[in-house]
Amino acid sequence: MHECMNWDAVAFDWNQARAFLAAARTGSYSAAARTLGLAQPTLGRQIAALESALGVALFERAGRGVVLTPAGAEMRAHVQAMADAAARVALVAAGQSATVAGTVSLSASDSMAAYVLPEMLEGLRRQHPEVHVRLVVTNALSDLLRREADIALRHVRPRDPDLVARRVRAGKAYLYAAPGFLARHGTPTTIAALRGLPFVGLTDPARMATLLQAHGLPVDAADIPLSSESSVAGWELVRRGLGIGLMFDRIARATPDVARIVPEFGGVAVDLWLTTHRDLHGSRRIRLVFDALAEALSA
Repeated sequence: MHECMNWDAVAFDWNQARAFLAAARTGSYSAAARTLGLAQPTLGRQIAALESALGVALFERAGRGVVLTPAGAEMRAHVQAMADAAARVALVAAGQSATVAGTVSLSASDSMAAYVLPEMLEGLRRQHPEVHVRLVVTNALSDLLRREADIALRHVRPRDPDLVARRVRAGKAYLYAAPGFLARHGTPTTIAALRGLPFVGLTDPARMATLLQAHGLPVDAADIPLSSESSVAGWELVRRGLGIGLMFDRIARATPDVARIVPEFGGVAVDLWLTTHRDLHGSRRIRLVFDALAEALSA
């Protein structure tokens, strides 16, 4: 076994490697700098220092962005392996922590973060003021291996064997509309009565129409004049009376200025999964937040 390493042969530092990876992912020094919270000149100097230390050019200009050189493309896989190994070390160390005080990052969709989690976090803060929570609000799946979040709320069951997942709720999404909308258009009581009525899309109109059609609703993309990738923005459009919206029952109950319509529509099944990395689940702080959220969300 080779247990010794010549560290003197490593001619660059990790900050330079992080800058390189960020630029390789984004294809832009300015975007990479924003990702890392750096000034663009600082990131540029770090990459220049890495190129100098390695004696190769890693990027070349392409319009307003950058692309990897052949040497840079070959380097990327090795530097990514370093990043993955560093993330694993951090995960294992964090998972051994017996300290409750500290910060836990929690990833959730914008609608969950806005309408459901505040009440739960209020209770958590009351009982455990020593625990701080950083909300990572995103409708994408956070990478728990790379510590984009310690805990994630997801609507799909994780398949990665390195993740611990608990289904905390089996809910449904139903159709809702605001009183002003119903006053103008009437209250549809059957699925057939929905034909031609305007809907609000919580994703692009084509995808939203496909989802609704899959559940037997007569809705085309042309029936979705307003849409947003933000479910909070889309839901606010529904609350303003600008269209019919599909929303999780729990969130709709938290915003009582809407009414459920078309009772014959059975809804869309929406499971809620609480997820963390297996190596983090041993941390007292993370397990405390995980269990508190599981209990509150299951209620």
